[in-house]
Amino acid sequence: MTDKDLHPSSTHPPLPPTPEDEQFARLRLLRSRRVGISTYKRLLAEHGTAQNALAALPQVARAAGVSGYEICPEDVVRAELRAGRAAGARLLINGTPPYPAALAELDDAPPFLWMIGQAEILSRPMISLVGARNASSLGTRMAKSLAKDLSKAGYVVVSGLARGIDAAAHHAALESGTIAVQAGGVDVMYPAENTELAGLIAKTGLRLSEQPMGLQPMARHFPARNRIISGLSRATVVVEAAGKSGSLITARDALDQGREVLAVPGHPFDARASGCNMLIRDGAVLVRSAADVLEALAPSLAAAPELPLPAPDQQAARTGTALPPKTGKAKRGLKETASLHLQILSRLGPSPMAEDQLIRDLQAPAGRVGPALVDLEMDGQITRRPGGLVTKAV
Repeated sequence: MTDKDLHPSSTHPPLPPTPEDEQFARLRLLRSRRVGISTYKRLLAEHGTAQNALAALPQVARAAGVSGYEICPEDVVRAELRAGRAAGARLLINGTPPYPAALAELDDAPPFLWMIGQAEILSRPMISLVGARNASSLGTRMAKSLAKDLSKAGYVVVSGLARGIDAAAHHAALESGTIAVQAGGVDVMYPAENTELAGLIAKTGLRLSEQPMGLQPMARHFPARNRIISGLSRATVVVEAAGKSGSLITARDALDQGREVLAVPGHPFDARASGCNMLIRDGAVLVRSAADVLEALAPSLAAAPELPLPAPDQQAARTGTALPPKTGKAKRGLKETASLHLQILSRLGPSPMAEDQLIRDLQAPAGRVGPALVDLEMDGQITRRPGGLVTKAV
């Protein structure tokens, strides 16, 4: 008997990959060098399956001028999956339950999330609470009060497991369940001082991360983490934030995602309140208590019975001031800013463009475009070049 008899040729097409094989290949594709979420989605759309995309990836890299490209080794993905099992983590896949629908709506939704804790919490409505790491005593008390009352109203409090406002919000919402979105691997405790808190969160709530298991967080991971915090939630509440802070990046992410943005006011002389005061100046809803948050969400959701919304005359009596009529002008201001950011980014690319030409193309006042460019530069989304040129960051 010849080898040909043992392995007869066949004209049948190869069997399609199993769901497990495709899941493994997709994770391998995402973990390959220079493959971000947009590239990942484009490769899948062009090649049909992750296995086909992996086979084409070296040629795609060569066409982009990258020589000697190697895709992520299979052993690296196997090691990540083993580490996940060892840590008691599960892989949450976009498009399959219980991946949260609000997050799946985003263009840059993570294809995979590692999770440790109670997955059923993802089916409940969520509100993000974020703020300063060097929080004041008043800010910490406010975060705890908001988190406790919003939890009683049926909301899951989402934050970033940082020290300060994040930690205070998580602690106050432990009983009802809270979600911590981590910048590094879901098994990496950062900061170390919140290790005990992270363990408590997993018992009644959930820890999430889009990063590989074991990854130590770096500065560039935190802005990416922030878009998940806001993307999970129907609203983002900023409790304390400096004029240039990660919390303001989260607020801008929320605006870009079409979510509500709210802020707690602070004293003008307190630098930790400057970011919140700027947000309120630009149209964010002012928050004095959880009732203000629920009132802002009332058009889409009925108020929870635990925190009934005060009638206008009761609220005026409580604060000693009459309430101004709601014109919707404030909300329009924030949304117009987010729209301008998107228009600017859509017109920029890696090739330098003159700022004055950009202003002409946008047909917008220079007084509006200038501050928007500063915002985008601070966020790392654009780069200024000599001679009044700007490019989109890559």
